[in-house]
Amino acid sequence: MLKIENLEVYYGGIHALKGITLEVPENKIVTLVGANGAGKSTTLRAISGLVSPSAGRITFKGEDITGKKTVDIVKGGITLIPEGRRIFANLTVLENLKMGAYARKDKEEIKKDMGKIFELFPRLKEREWQQAGTLSGGEQQMLAIGRALMSRPQLLMMDEPSLGLAPLLVKEVFNIIQDIYNQGMTILLIEQNAAAALQIADYGYVLETGRIVLEGPGKELADNDEVRRAYLGKA
Repeated sequence: MLKIENLEVYYGGIHALKGITLEVPENKIVTLVGANGAGKSTTLRAISGLVSPSAGRITFKGEDITGKKTVDIVKGGITLIPEGRRIFANLTVLENLKMGAYARKDKEEIKKDMGKIFELFPRLKEREWQQAGTLSGGEQQMLAIGRALMSRPQLLMMDEPSLGLAPLLVKEVFNIIQDIYNQGMTILLIEQNAAAALQIADYGYVLETGRIVLEGPGKELADNDEVRRAYLGKA
């Protein structure tokens, strides 16, 4: 579904991505694992059109989307849930969800999708008129996921969805990711909790300083001694 070939990205004088190549097949969960500064978020930002690659190619469903505008990439079926959730704190839960559908014109379908989001997240339904900034961290993450789903993505990209959450909420967020995947969603996941990410991922890539150094099925990487030492805290 998504293919990245020899992607290079510079931030000023910093060579953030050094020719990475990866693939996200349809209806799979693919995860990127690596330390801070490895290039994980830069990869998602390049796919979303938020940074311009200096070389390489990004194709989505066979179409070259390299360098396209972010709004056109979203309309084409790719949505990013950014690190830190980035909800609109001064808007209500309902208004945040409507913002997710800003590029859509199908009012009846938007209404149906809103109902589906409230089924998936009953707590958001209970708080639909509450200001989003007053929600708990876990509820804000649910809202960020719900808002992204309102754009009807075919590929959902998630940047550190468990960041800053208590362990119990981390488990809940991963259950939600699994539920969305079971409904047929394709997911590209960046996650500091490498153990949890590799357990649910069909395939994983390990990034180090802008390069892919390892790849393989998620559970295989989770059992890899090198990965266990570096990212899972296990010998």
